[in-house]
Amino acid sequence: MSTGLDRAVAPTHPTPALVSRMRRFGPTIFAEMSALAQRTGAVNLGQGFPDGDGPASLLDDAVAAIRSGRNQYPPGIGVPALLEAVAEHQERFYGLNLDPATQVLVTAGATEAIAASVLALCEPGDEVVVLEPAYDSYAAVIALAGAVQRSVPLLPGPEGFVLDPAGLRAAFSERTRVVLLNTPHNPTGTVLSAEEVAAVARLAVEHDAVVVTDEVYEHLVFPGARHVPVATLPGMAERTLTVSSAGKTFSVTGWKVGWVSGPAELVAAVRTVKQFLTYVNAGPFQPAVATALALPDAFYLDLAADLQRRRDLLLDGLRAAGFAVSAPAGTYFVVADPRPLGYDDGTTLCRELPALAGVVGVPVSAFCEPGSVAAQAVAPLVRFTFCKSDAVLHEACERLAALAR
Repeated sequence: MSTGLDRAVAPTHPTPALVSRMRRFGPTIFAEMSALAQRTGAVNLGQGFPDGDGPASLLDDAVAAIRSGRNQYPPGIGVPALLEAVAEHQERFYGLNLDPATQVLVTAGATEAIAASVLALCEPGDEVVVLEPAYDSYAAVIALAGAVQRSVPLLPGPEGFVLDPAGLRAAFSERTRVVLLNTPHNPTGTVLSAEEVAAVARLAVEHDAVVVTDEVYEHLVFPGARHVPVATLPGMAERTLTVSSAGKTFSVTGWKVGWVSGPAELVAAVRTVKQFLTYVNAGPFQPAVATALALPDAFYLDLAADLQRRRDLLLDGLRAAGFAVSAPAGTYFVVADPRPLGYDDGTTLCRELPALAGVVGVPVSAFCEPGSVAAQAVAPLVRFTFCKSDAVLHEACERLAALAR
């Protein structure tokens, strides 16, 4: 006897597995290009991770923490030693006075800090101002929050990228809730000037917006440029969440130890979201990072000087190969223009470059919303990283020389 269940008909169009707001996000360009490098044996100058470890003292401290039993859940806000170290770091370098117990939160890298901040602060329909090109997680977390991205183009010029003042003002509205600022800037290597940072701050105050500032490259700044944290400007400490991490400063990107600091009420909001994302992370790594943050000034100065040397090595190689380049003011990255070589599409060139020269880069357009002003401006451009060993950079430059022949 039929129960009726056997007459049920499966839906013709099953519900999609992914929510609509995330369907435009596929595998990241970094995954695609790194897989291409592995598949072809190309030198990978696409993804920004060092090929060497951080300071020996940091690694030794992590091993000691593991062997001494620091392997269970750390406190939700972070281990006290790291909270205190972050507060001391902000005072030492920027004169910012923080209460480590209420104004600092440890996160699973800067990416989680940014995600938790946007999810905590934005209602659906709120607007988030972003400099574009932008690190790819920004657009994704804005979409997750149901918020709307408003892009401000960073436009390429002979001396590097510059902030478009008209575009900056036009991006703000009565719906602006957050300004997601990144300086020193990935992917362009730009370090915003004090005047540019002040312009952002004025508009944030005018529109009563919170600034979430991604400063993971804060110590990777070269002579002639100066990193100006937004929170140091008058009236901005009370409306700024500052994000950084150990990954770039100490060459331990796989540890995923980040932090966010700022006003207690904003940090508490971020913690409310963060506790339901990773809950906690990196128990034995946190005390090691705490000790490393107190390394002497010579460590930080030597880090920037060594990166500058490697930057210049890659710049020379790119110029010899026929690219047009300008020296970045900070970060791990050089943006190269291949139009002098006859290539006007960076994405196509990046997919062909392993066969042409045995090197992988990343198209700068991958950091832009499709069709945006910035996307059109950077369409030919390619980002290469120089946070690699001298041997790797020399090999890459020798291979790239094939383009000039």
